[in-house]
Amino acid sequence: MTTQTLVRTEAASTSTLGNIFAVFALGAVLLFAAGYAQATVLHDAAHDQRHAMAFPCH
Repeated sequence: MTTQTLVRTEAASTSTLGNIFAVFALGAVLLFAAGYAQATVLHDAAHDQRHAMAFPCH
């Protein structure tokens, strides 16, 4: 029973580290893409997203 608990803890730890890495990688990709995109493209994307979420921006 102790062995099963230890294995589950290690699996959960590995899964958590994988999730943290995935979120970090996604954030880095988004920052990189935003840094090299044209300003009008970013503005239009943010503007459309605000309207899609019914958030007033004007």
